[in-house]
Amino acid sequence: MLKKFLIERRSWILLFLFTQLLLLFIAYIDSSIPINSIIYIVFLSFMIFMIFLAVRYNKETPFYKSLKEWDGSLDLSEIDEAEAPFEKIVEHRIKDQTERQTEITTANRIALEQERDDLLSWIHEVKTPLTAMHLIIERLEDDKIKAQLTYEWLRIHLLLDQQLHQKRISFIENDLHVEKIALEPLVFKEIKNLQSWCMQKGIGFEVDLKADEVLSDEKWLAFIIRQLLTNAVKYSGESDIIIKSRKDHDQTFLEVQDFGRGIDPKDLPRIFDKGFTSTTHPDRAATGMGLYLAKKAAESLLIHIHVKSQPGRGTIFALTFPKPNEFVNLTRM
Repeated sequence: MLKKFLIERRSWILLFLFTQLLLLFIAYIDSSIPINSIIYIVFLSFMIFMIFLAVRYNKETPFYKSLKEWDGSLDLSEIDEAEAPFEKIVEHRIKDQTERQTEITTANRIALEQERDDLLSWIHEVKTPLTAMHLIIERLEDDKIKAQLTYEWLRIHLLLDQQLHQKRISFIENDLHVEKIALEPLVFKEIKNLQSWCMQKGIGFEVDLKADEVLSDEKWLAFIIRQLLTNAVKYSGESDIIIKSRKDHDQTFLEVQDFGRGIDPKDLPRIFDKGFTSTTHPDRAATGMGLYLAKKAAESLLIHIHVKSQPGRGTIFALTFPKPNEFVNLTRM
């Protein structure tokens, strides 16, 4: 800041130096003027000017130092109060701009919240005819048509569910209710929802839950498991999907293993990226949002998702649940 201050005041400094040199030059060429007295006056003037610069530096720079350290947010409390006239002009313009940005941000936030609420309302309204459609499909006698319609109904249901949680994910901290959850009924409920799709593909499930209780949020944990199961069913052929849990050192682990086509090693680091779909097996119907949302929800629940996969041999998604003492901060939200 000192360097910037001196550069800003260089015209003053140059003018002072010029006048002092002019005095010395006049005293040098005019023998009637005592040169020693002029040198003494120049020395005193120089000392006074240095003190003046130091005082002005300490008085003028605090406002600009705080402005430099300001993070650019809409909070102006970090900026020191302006004292000089030019500082007040800067402060006034910043406040005006900040107020306008605050108004725009507030308006955008209200618009986004309204859009989110409208979409959530629409999703809930669509679920009513979707439920009625499922009841109608269940009454069909032609098993082939029934299976095809059930599969298409399930696709719509899963897409709506994904869209619903995508809109809720940004407010997940306000939607968490951490409690002890029994894994078995939750897992079997998600398997049952995918039953028609699994029957169509010839997929079965092998469930071994040695640890049947976890501390988490039920609806968001169900969503995470739903995404992993959907992913496993989608990319598997006629084979079983293994779901197992265990407890080790007061920590619970849940694994979902399929024997499908697997994930290419170059895609593995990117599968949780928003909108990412496979580069080796392009799927136009894939949104690339399922695993991304599952990862986001898991982070809020302090769940670590680890994946292992070999092309042609299948994939294992492992959920590592936090220890009970790690939930202290989460349960206070």
